[in-house]
Amino acid sequence: MPVKLGAKPQADFNEPLGLLSDCHRRIENFLGILTKVAMSRQAGQVLDEEHRRAVQTSLHYFHHAAPRHNADEEESLFPRLRQLSQTDQRVARTMDRLDQLEADHQTTNAGLDRVRQIFEQWLKEGTLAADQLQQLRELLQELQRLYAQHIELEDQQVFTLAGEVLGSDALAGIGREMARRRGL
Repeated sequence: MPVKLGAKPQADFNEPLGLLSDCHRRIENFLGILTKVAMSRQAGQVLDEEHRRAVQTSLHYFHHAAPRHNADEEESLFPRLRQLSQTDQRVARTMDRLDQLEADHQTTNAGLDRVRQIFEQWLKEGTLAADQLQQLRELLQELQRLYAQHIELEDQQVFTLAGEVLGSDALAGIGREMARRRGL
C-alpha cells in the first residue's frame, strides 16, 4: 500500500486495536470501490480494464484479509473481553454487543459471498442483466449500512473499552495471534 505524505502512520501488531481499526478503513475503502463500480455502470455494460482491476483487487481483499480480521476479533479480542465480563461491569454490559458483532460477521460474509459471485459472473461473461445489477447494488448498499453500524460500534465502544480494560500482556498476545494468522 503506498505511503501518503502527511498521512497518519498505520498501526502494527504492537498496537492490535489500532490495526483492527485500520482494517476497518480498508473495508470501507474496498466496499466503496465495489459500490462505486456497480453504481457507475449500466446493465449490459462491459467493465473496462480499470474497473476490472479495481473489482478484482477489492474481491481479493474481502476473500483473503477480511476473514482474518473477523478471526482477530472472534478468536483473539472477544474471548479476552468475555473473560473479564465476570469481574468488570463495563465489559459485562458489552456482552450482548459482542454477540451481535459476531452475528454481523455471519451476515456480512454471506452478503459478500453473493457480491463476489455476481461480480465474478460479470468479469467472466462481460456484462450483467438489469436484475442482477439491481441485486448487486442493493446488496452493496445493505452491506455499507451494516458495516457502518458495525464499525462504529467496534471503533467507538468495543475497541475503546478493550484499550481500557485489557492489560499490555493481553494486547501483546492479541498482536502475536494476529501476526500468526498472517504467517508472520
